Parts: sequence; structure tokens; C-alpha cells
Amino acid sequence: MPDSVLLGCDFSSAPTPRKTIVLAIGELHSGRVRLARLVHLASLSAFGDWLDQNPSWVGAFDWPFGLPRELVQTLGWPTDWAGRMAHYCALSRDQIRQDFAAFCNARPVGGKLAHRATDVPAGSSPSMKWVNPPVAFMLHAGVPLLLQAGATLPGLHAGGEPLKIALEGYPGLLAREVLGPRSYKADDKARQTPERLIARKDLITALEQGNTRLGLRLKLSHAQRDTLADDARGDALDAVLCLMQAAWAQTRHDAGDARYGLPAHMDPLEGWIVSA
Repeated sequence: MPDSVLLGCDFSSAPTPRKTIVLAIGELHSGRVRLARLVHLASLSAFGDWLDQNPSWVGAFDWPFGLPRELVQTLGWPTDWAGRMAHYCALSRDQIRQDFAAFCNARPVGGKLAHRATDVPAGSSPSMKWVNPPVAFMLHAGVPLLLQAGATLPGLHAGGEPLKIALEGYPGLLAREVLGPRSYKADDKARQTPERLIARKDLITALEQGNTRLGLRLKLSHAQRDTLADDARGDALDAVLCLMQAAWAQTRHDAGDARYGLPAHMDPLEGWIVSA
């Protein structure tokens, strides 16, 4: 029975009371992941405080933990993870936008963005994207808060708090496994259709039945199931998908894997999405 709290995080680099950071808090017992509660945080400072004040957790966080090696080398940035992150997080968002745009403008059509090795198996957006979605800014906002909390990022950074384990999650990985190309969420109210509601319910059912690569079953109350289905933006469900990835990582660690399921061939500059 693990002592650590398990959490999945649906993150925003600019949270507000209307668009919060959502944490799905849960626990793992005998292959079942029980959702204990959802936590909504309306500011980056509140998120940082939560990470600081909770002494023991294993979490999967929905933002990239690294940038493509090709991008870093081309820009002449430090090629060790800690040095690169210190440099990157000291930049303004405007400077990041300018540097990344200049990199893209020098490349041929069809190959503007550099990719990490994990992007193909995970089906994730390049971590250098600064729009739709702005994952580069999510990295810029989120990683410093993990470091300030003393978190360990397996394969990337040995933190000061060995009981705080941060892993890169990606809810789209599990969602696509279950739903294929079907969309299950939309920020725009006009696109919050009955078809997407049905897709959310199908995804929740698959998680409860353990019908994913993770081999774990989600345990929900009736009220929790309704909450996840009724959240048309999908933020709460994305947090739960990340919770399932954190639980899978915990099973790997319980089986003796100090890397929490991350592959041995992971690039220590780029990082890897857990369970990809």
C-alpha cells in the first residue's frame, strides 16, 4: 500500500477562477484507482502552495518537462536539463516566442517545428508550440513550481524531496486509445455537443472497466461519474486520465523500477511521457 498521494494534474499556464488548474487526488489498491476528490486552483501561486504543503505525492502533470534536443542545440542553449531549464525559465514569454519563431522561419515548410522522441509514440504536440495549445508556456510556468517544491523528476532531476515524484503525463494518450479520433471535450460552448458527452461517458466506462493499456480500473462514486461526464471542457476528466498514468507509474515503482516506468533510452534533456 503506497504512502504517497497519487495525483493527476490538468494544467493551465494562466489559470483563473473560470479556468482553473484541476488536481485529481486518488489512491491505488489492488489494481483499482479510487478518485478521492477533485481540487480546483485558480492561480499559479495556489498550485505552488499545494505542491509545497503536501509532503508526499506521485503525480502526472499535463505539460512537457523538456524541449526537443534539436531546438536546444540550434539555439545554443545549455544541453544539460538543469542548465537548460534555468536559462529557459529566466526568459520572458515574448523572448521565447521570438526565439522559437526565428527557429521555425529558418526551416522548410512541413518541418517548421522540432519534435521530441516521445511525441510520436504519445501522439503529443511538440513541446515548443506556443499556440494551440501553448505547451511551451505551460513548461515555462509549471516546471519552476515543481523545482521550488523540491520534487524529483525521474531521469531528469534529483530533487530535495524524494517523496515528491513528478512525471510528465498526457491525457490524450489514453483518450485516443479508447475513443480513436472522436472528440470528447471543447472549450467553445457551441462545440459542446451531445456527441462529445457520449464520448466522455464511453471514456469513463472504459476507465472503470480497465480497458486501457494501463491494466488499472478507476473507482468512482455516482456523483463523481456525473461530474466528469458533465464537465464539457474535459478538464476534470483530463486530470483523472493523468491520475491513471500516475497510478501506473506507481505500480512500476512498486515492482522495483526506480524510473517509474520511464524507458532506459529516454533522452535526459527531452524527457518522456509516462506510459508512452
